[in-house]
Amino acid sequence: MARGGPRQWRQLRRPARAQAAGQGSLRRLSARSRWQQAGRVPRPELRVTGPAGKAVSVSRDGSRLPVVRQWVPEAPVALEFNGLSYAVMMATPADLADFATGFALGEGLAADAGEVTDIAIAEVENGWILRATLAGLGAEQLGERVRARVSESSCGLCGIENLEAVARPLPKVAAHAPLEPDAIFSALGELKGRQPLADTTGAAHAAAWADTKGAIGWVREDVGRHNALDKLTGAMARAGLPLSPGFVLSTARCSYEIVEKAVRAGATTLVTISLPTTMATERAKAAGLSLWALARDDSVLLVNDGSG
Repeated sequence: MARGGPRQWRQLRRPARAQAAGQGSLRRLSARSRWQQAGRVPRPELRVTGPAGKAVSVSRDGSRLPVVRQWVPEAPVALEFNGLSYAVMMATPADLADFATGFALGEGLAADAGEVTDIAIAEVENGWILRATLAGLGAEQLGERVRARVSESSCGLCGIENLEAVARPLPKVAAHAPLEPDAIFSALGELKGRQPLADTTGAAHAAAWADTKGAIGWVREDVGRHNALDKLTGAMARAGLPLSPGFVLSTARCSYEIVEKAVRAGATTLVTISLPTTMATERAKAAGLSLWALARDDSVLLVNDGSG
């Protein structure tokens, strides 16, 4: 907490429709006057590209060229549910209400967006804090799942204290029709022009939702692959839109937790640009998730057909 006064919160009392066709945006959450009343001077407004930095480009022939690059924004984001500190994630501080909702859904802490209420967001001296109320989840139940440790952007299991927690049962996905490969190729082509953060910095993951024809309707980006997926699923849940029919397209490697988050959020088909891990494949088959991997412009690998 800043020493000059209390934190300034922006309260989100109920799910609001997020941007359907556009990308998420970075925005300030408190007015300049309020920050000054709290006794601290605000930082410059956060932007999608983040701050610029000076570097030196070194070529193979030894030549050097001063350059200016945009760094991807990354900050600690603490998630507090029902008054308990649950996790601290390294994330891009954008679309944080979506992140809170999607994280709760992906962790199995909430069944739908309606169970995630009173979302409050605050920027503090060393990062950001997200607070939310989870309906129907008591302090004792939540306390058993607390992961109050810093988790790196690439890590989704940091803080889980026993092996049983890793293998929690997954719900079966809903019945769904098989996906045509042409839809995947179409979505891949469109996604290339829908990642402003990755285009500018070269250091951000994206998660997108596309309809059965491959038309992309939603995109979220983050420095962390799990975070990007949480933001996507949270945004659509808050807007009252299902992930199926249609499919989730992720630029992340296909790990166990990417599969789990997709299933718990209600996806029936997941497409990734990399091969899945052994555990990801096992979990996809157990849940009946249709899993496509190694998606390229001219080929894609069907790992598990859950439509049958």
